Amino acid sequence: MRLILRSPGGELGGGLATIPLRPDNGMAPSTPALDSTPVQQVTGKEPRVSPREHLIERADYAATLEPLEYNPFMPEVHEDPYPLYDRLRREDPVHWNLPGVWICTRYPDVVGMLRNPRFSSDSRNSDLYQTFAESVDVDLGIFDQEGARSMLFVDPPDHTRLRAIVSKAFTSRAIEAMRPHVQSLVDELLDQAAATGTFDVVADLAYPLPVTVICEMLGVPLEDREVFRSWADDLVLLLDPMVTMDVLDIGNRAAIAFHEYFGRLVAERRRHPQPGLLTDLIEAEEHGQRLTENELIVTLILLLVAGHETTVNLISNGMLALLRHPDQMRRLRQDPSLIRTAVEEMLRFDSPVQLTGRTALEDMEIGGRPVRKRQQVVGVVGAANRDPAQFSDPNTFDIGREDNRHLAFGSGIHFCLGAPLARMEAQVSFLAIARRFDTLELATERLQWRDTITLRGLRALRVATR
Repeated sequence: MRLILRSPGGELGGGLATIPLRPDNGMAPSTPALDSTPVQQVTGKEPRVSPREHLIERADYAATLEPLEYNPFMPEVHEDPYPLYDRLRREDPVHWNLPGVWICTRYPDVVGMLRNPRFSSDSRNSDLYQTFAESVDVDLGIFDQEGARSMLFVDPPDHTRLRAIVSKAFTSRAIEAMRPHVQSLVDELLDQAAATGTFDVVADLAYPLPVTVICEMLGVPLEDREVFRSWADDLVLLLDPMVTMDVLDIGNRAAIAFHEYFGRLVAERRRHPQPGLLTDLIEAEEHGQRLTENELIVTLILLLVAGHETTVNLISNGMLALLRHPDQMRRLRQDPSLIRTAVEEMLRFDSPVQLTGRTALEDMEIGGRPVRKRQQVVGVVGAANRDPAQFSDPNTFDIGREDNRHLAFGSGIHFCLGAPLARMEAQVSFLAIARRFDTLELATERLQWRDTITLRGLRALRVATR
């Protein structure tokens, strides 16, 4: 099976809004998560759904793949994509996948794509999207409505306007002022977790911390946190390029639930303003323009979901890296001043966002390959962050790495708006873990990765504190 996909990255950790062409096996195209960006699939063999419950033991499989193809749904690739990334960089760094998507795995090609204004984040500029929209009769959900596209998936001037309205809340200075409060949240969560002797890093820290913080920033009731988790979990299922009809229905219902919830909350805040980013966004203006109702609600959904997804995966992946490299955990305990470079290395080594994509606005070349106007290009961030031409000894996890211009938060005008927040939350969390626990060990024999291929993170990570 050969998969071709587009994954627009963006201001709050990126995302994959995907809709494949309908195969003949009863699988349905997926509805866009926060957007209506398409992904197409060409099948030479029977299609395979995403690797739910099909993970296998880590193996050196990349050298045996023939012919070379980019298929992120193979269970062994889903569990450990980096051997395949290495092979793609060596053998075919600008890789063509039918029916018309380029897969880029080298650092300069990916960063060049992200910074080049001749690329668009709006998939409606793609011939593949137009072909899909004209040929497939499917309900694209509420996010395909006019004016309901988030800042992740639009170009200037709309992108500039939307980002300017939101960005004031995510400056480094504003985020740094939150550090003492985040420290108290982390301490409270770890107090509860440590009492049992074993705990789940994801359920007990990596999820509740960022979702609590973003709810507080927005002025959203904390008691609704578990409802959000259910909706967000259902919504991100649509990140995969192919889903079942059941998953499509679940994801659409989650999107509708989010939209209705924030619609009610916005109406209530208009009547009775309360402190928080939600009220600020209602009242915000940029050059005399306010957010439309659809723009406001989609922005709130984006902030809530993307505002915690990246941090959840950063903390789980970073914790796993430290557990697998106990010498680096010892270095952090002995020298807490390494926390800044440690978090940057976690972002590079096992990136929370693996893919990002654009559409060419004119004919050009990437790595000597001809890219035509309206073709889609995917930059594999996880591969670029292990490019030996950019990073020395890239497959080594080194928390003291200084020259570390990774692309985990993207680059260019869509650089992750929430990067300061994710970095601060991770720094506070890992310093607290290093100081609190003299010994921390992996307490499971089998890891379970989340089902999406655009976001990379663990479903659970149980550790023992003895």
